[in-house]
Amino acid sequence: MKAHLTRRYMFSASHRLHSDRMSAEENRATYGKCNNPYGHGHNYMVEVTVSGPVHNHTGMVCNLVDLDGFVHTHILQRYDHQNLNLLSEFAREVPTTENLSIAIYEIVKRGFHKAHLEKIRIEETMMNSFEYTGEGR
Repeated sequence: MKAHLTRRYMFSASHRLHSDRMSAEENRATYGKCNNPYGHGHNYMVEVTVSGPVHNHTGMVCNLVDLDGFVHTHILQRYDHQNLNLLSEFAREVPTTENLSIAIYEIVKRGFHKAHLEKIRIEETMMNSFEYTGEGR
């Protein structure tokens, strides 16, 4: 019997949406106010969804302590109160929330093996949320 578990986590970070491959005009047209040279910040809400069999002994897909510990160590400590533009994973990528979703997915996929990673969902604002399931890479 397969079940899904979704946990929510929050962190705050800043970024500037800007591509060195585009002119200043193209950047302004593409990213609008998010191209502000001083950047801007968000309070991100991240959902990590994992799945697996419900273990007979525990009644759980995975131990929440294990998932929380992994996310705290590898995601929250990495991204909370950071300027995303300065992190190595965004040296060649624009730190859009789409790309942030992919980066977090890859970290969890490589390092958390106590359940199957289904998706990462990030709520950037009340109006914007992004999901990545690992498809297309």
